[in-house]
Amino acid sequence: MTPPYLKPGDKIGIVSTARKISREELQSAVECFEKEGFEIVFGKNLFKELNQFSGTDDERAEDFQLMMDNPEIKAILCARGGYGTVRIIDKLDFTSFRKNPKWICGFSDVTVLHSHIWENFEIETIHSIMPVQLKKLGGESDAAKSLIRCLTPNPSPRERGTTYEFPAHDLNREGSTEGILVGGNLSILYSLLGSVSDIDTAGKILFIEDIDEYLYHIDRMMMAMKRAGKLNKLKGLVIGGMTDMKDNTIPFGKTAEEIIVDAVKEYDFPVCFNFPAGHIDANCAIYIGKSAKLDVSKANSTLAF
Repeated sequence: MTPPYLKPGDKIGIVSTARKISREELQSAVECFEKEGFEIVFGKNLFKELNQFSGTDDERAEDFQLMMDNPEIKAILCARGGYGTVRIIDKLDFTSFRKNPKWICGFSDVTVLHSHIWENFEIETIHSIMPVQLKKLGGESDAAKSLIRCLTPNPSPRERGTTYEFPAHDLNREGSTEGILVGGNLSILYSLLGSVSDIDTAGKILFIEDIDEYLYHIDRMMMAMKRAGKLNKLKGLVIGGMTDMKDNTIPFGKTAEEIIVDAVKEYDFPVCFNFPAGHIDANCAIYIGKSAKLDVSKANSTLAF
């Protein structure tokens, strides 16, 4: 199901499902969305603090619940990632949301929401930049513009900025395919295995990205995904930023990209690297749960919704 697209004057809620945030860190985001004609509504507990979290689990869950249940809120932006969304996901009641869906936007730790919502309710969400990043990047960044285009209506999906062309990579596997796009942060997907938020990847195009992980752990996660049957029935694999990877004193011997290629070498679906999404400045917005077409060639790759 596709939530309604936004129009000028609509209200957008900002909550934090994980790490704490300050009002000053959100000022650039407020200015960006107000410039586009939207009204920003902060969660009532948004600026509370409990150690690294934006309030208690109950307070963060309450904020998200109120935004889901408020018919005036047309989209919910998660202020930032970090850790904590998995602690509140089972506290949420999606009854109202299922009847009146709205866009849920964010990435990284927000992968919990993307996966849970698609797997249980088949409602589309948006993997995108979050308000905290706009303090650095600004509202004129490609990442910000791509989120706005995904949220707003136009006659053609292509005019919403949902066709991306990006350079070829030496480890790409060529081919063309079509399927529903699922995925997000690899570490989060790994942590959801076997839970009610675990995604069914069969017949899907899987997108993954990650940051600040040891290379051996990338291998561990890919092996777990493989053994859990998450790779063998894919239509395609899209890899975004694999940012700031770490190694041990004794090197693992492969890059993150080489680890991923090795994990899927026995399959024949298209594979492409360097998609501009994830923990990178060029964090382009993409739809989770929407059908997409992937073309991987020697010259370049294209992902289109």
